[in-house]
Amino acid sequence: MLKLADCPELLTPEEMGRADRFAIAAGVPGLVLMERAGLAVARAAARAARARGRIVVLCGPGGNGGDGFVAARYLSAWGYPTTVYLLGDAHRLRGDSAEMAARWTGTIAPAEGFAAEGADLVIDALYGAGLSRDIDGLAARCVGAINAFVAAGGKALAVDAPSGLDGATGQVRGIAVTATATVTFFRLKPGHLLSSGGGQTGPLAFADIGIPAAALDEIAPQAFANQPRLWRAALPRLGADAHKYARGAALVLSGAAAYTGAARLAARAALRAGAGLATIASPAEAVAINAAHETAVMVAPFEGEAGFAELLADPRRNAILIGPGAGVGEATRAYARAALTAPGGPRVVLDADALTSFAGDAATLAALVSGRRRPAVITPHAGEFARLFRGRDDILGAVGKLAQARAAARALGAVVILKGADTVVAAPDGRASIGCDLPPTLATAGSGDTLAGFVCGLLAQGTPAFEAASAAVWLHGACARALGPGLIAEDLADALPGVFSSGELIAHA
Repeated sequence: MLKLADCPELLTPEEMGRADRFAIAAGVPGLVLMERAGLAVARAAARAARARGRIVVLCGPGGNGGDGFVAARYLSAWGYPTTVYLLGDAHRLRGDSAEMAARWTGTIAPAEGFAAEGADLVIDALYGAGLSRDIDGLAARCVGAINAFVAAGGKALAVDAPSGLDGATGQVRGIAVTATATVTFFRLKPGHLLSSGGGQTGPLAFADIGIPAAALDEIAPQAFANQPRLWRAALPRLGADAHKYARGAALVLSGAAAYTGAARLAARAALRAGAGLATIASPAEAVAINAAHETAVMVAPFEGEAGFAELLADPRRNAILIGPGAGVGEATRAYARAALTAPGGPRVVLDADALTSFAGDAATLAALVSGRRRPAVITPHAGEFARLFRGRDDILGAVGKLAQARAAARALGAVVILKGADTVVAAPDGRASIGCDLPPTLATAGSGDTLAGFVCGLLAQGTPAFEAASAAVWLHGACARALGPGLIAEDLADALPGVFSSGELIAHA
């Protein structure tokens, strides 16, 4: 089986079809690809089932069903009692699927009689990741029967993707199998990692079936699993002559006296991410509170937009974060405008209240971002995203989280971090990364402020925006994995040095 850390590229179902055709043109027959895919499924099934346990295979009328027939043939030969059901008429199968059905010497039962009771494991070979319509009728009843079997403690192994899961968007098409494991081929699909997919697939494995790696050069995929191999080379490296100003200086806007904690979390995170200096831009009323809590982070007082502009005039402050605890309203809009139009073009991160201050007015934000030498980064959660792009059907109406994030990035000319269990990072040029293995313990107050600080700290050191955003998301998750249950936001930044030196990051480089 392939390892995700080594193969971060994600292929849409259409791109996977191109990869298959590339392999066939390169001399690998389709029957060979199907044979290898079915063998990989059979091996996974044998590992999951009890020795000589009964296995039920539900085949569909397309290529996924062909993989199922191959798996059934191997399992039967290995001594597993195997029952095959087919949705549709075997005489209407075509191409490689028809050939693999002919090679199966056992009985092919009609799907109308599908039953999983008494089985040790069900193989879902009904539909693959390329499903383009909602499941209904007999197919839906079969999927429901599989899910009932799983709910009662049974195991279901999905071929390519759980039937009903859209491989491009991760959305459920009517109903989908809740698999206990999934085997796919060559590369994962975006839908495997997006939110619905993560709940449907169970543990993922993907097999090498002989598609040449050169297919990726032909396809040039633009979506990736967020893994260190994607951005590790872009992280800053300290030379022997490094000094604090060479490492960049982050400036984080603080809110009023009662709302200062978020900015402090972010500023400390920027330092931990490697910025040489971090300063909290503090309203006069909050200076004493911020100063009392911080040691390594500096505090710079200011009054109003003009005072904030004076802080921005220092060319050493090359990365600005606005939003955590800033308050929603015209003042925060003004501070964001000042940062985005500051001389020298500092790198800018907009989070939380800064985004809500532009609710329903994404066009104004886009106008401020356009023409900048360096792209801005925005870090909304789903609610902030919906408020910012209110009335923009071209963005909110896009199908799926990945498409929405990409549409937003193009519209703003900014890198977008659309947060969640499946955080998507999208760049204006179409590149995107999808987070995987992001622990649910990150759902705690202040976690997003820390993430924004990580982004700001990496930007201050000159890391390109897409790579900085993707790295920050992964590092954020790695800190949470290292800490485990019970973490609070204050813990995350202090866990980062250990993550930087950990075998996890080094192994994935």
